[in-house]
Amino acid sequence: MNKTVPFVPYAHPVDVSDEEIGNRARTFYNLLNGRRTVRDFSDRPVSREVIETCIRAAGTAPSGAHKQPWHFVAVSEPEIKRAIREAAEAEERAFYGGKAGDEWLEALQPFGTDANKPFLETAPWLIAIFARNFDLEEDGSRSKNYYVPESVGIASGMLITALHQSGLSTLTHTPSPMGFLNTVLGRPANERAVILLVVGHASEGARVPAIERKTLDAIASFK
Repeated sequence: MNKTVPFVPYAHPVDVSDEEIGNRARTFYNLLNGRRTVRDFSDRPVSREVIETCIRAAGTAPSGAHKQPWHFVAVSEPEIKRAIREAAEAEERAFYGGKAGDEWLEALQPFGTDANKPFLETAPWLIAIFARNFDLEEDGSRSKNYYVPESVGIASGMLITALHQSGLSTLTHTPSPMGFLNTVLGRPANERAVILLVVGHASEGARVPAIERKTLDAIASFK
């Protein structure tokens, strides 16, 4: 049975002048342009409240038919982080041992990555992001979700942005396959892990590769 969703008047929460819109856009770009993937984390604590708020922000993302096909598991317990690291490194050893193929490994070579992932234990938080292709109803039936990769991708980007805005650093870790996260974190079979987000403060003296981003002309066209 179709359900009718009530509509309410919309008012953007920020009502500013055209000049201020431009200022805000530039300020936000400059903030995000300083975002970098970090692999050297300190063990400096981050409060659960901050993580909860950033996940709430991610949960405001648009999704196909408003199905919100995501689930975030935030992990701070050392024992669980250790179990995740052990399982992730087992997959990574296979990846770097030849599973990835020469072309992929050659593309990664300039960044000096390998199968050793100490940040999975050092960083105060790991956030496993799961996608749901369908939901399970109370009667056991399935409810299909729509545009799942797109929706979860948008929510993940919003989560990374919220964490960066809060002053934290992140790493998008994607061991393949990631089925071990369902086991370690006790998630159901209708969920599939897509990203393991490492969250915390960069360690003192942390270094990142000196890379350049593509220019606007390379990533956008205006007609």
